[in-house]
Amino acid sequence: MLFQGATTIVLLACALVTAAAHAQTSVIGRTWPIAEPDALEEIEGRTQKLPAFMASRFGPRASWSAMKAAPLAVAQANRVRSVVPFYTLDFDVKLPDGKLLYPKGFTFNPLTYVSLPQRLVVVRPEDLGWALRTATPSDWILLAAGPRGGSDPITLGQKVGRSLFILEQRVKDRLGLEVAPVIVSQIGQKLELTEVKLNRTGSAPR
Repeated sequence: MLFQGATTIVLLACALVTAAAHAQTSVIGRTWPIAEPDALEEIEGRTQKLPAFMASRFGPRASWSAMKAAPLAVAQANRVRSVVPFYTLDFDVKLPDGKLLYPKGFTFNPLTYVSLPQRLVVVRPEDLGWALRTATPSDWILLAAGPRGGSDPITLGQKVGRSLFILEQRVKDRLGLEVAPVIVSQIGQKLELTEVKLNRTGSAPR
């Protein structure tokens, strides 16, 4: 039975490939020329009409609301704690036929249904060097607000050659973050928060 199943799958795959190849060279029924403009050409045409220096209209990046990182205190001790990121719906979830699936106010744990594929390494800008040495290539580095600013992830990312992200206030609240540096990883259906006290030279005490 296993051999027959495998044979059926192979034959089905071959049939699909053959049908696709045949469809590329066959015309069935009436045809009309495409009236819509090419999407890429349309985008390029609109881009050429924009001012040469769009950035000047928005001012310096430091003033952008999207670049405002959430603040975190400095970790004063090594500590590991767990958080369950419960989420409460603020609207009804209904099926296409109108039947209520989940009511407003329903609370659930998203980690029951999805997994966090990478760790989050959250630091203030002054501890970015430690984060770069600690994070794996698949980890995400999030920047909290620093004492003197300097949490622009675009500028710092270009400088260190790695993508960096802003710690948004809503993410801070959802994950229950209080101090930095902190490494967030999923353990089962909970988040494990590993808070690290640094000696301020960029390395953790032994």
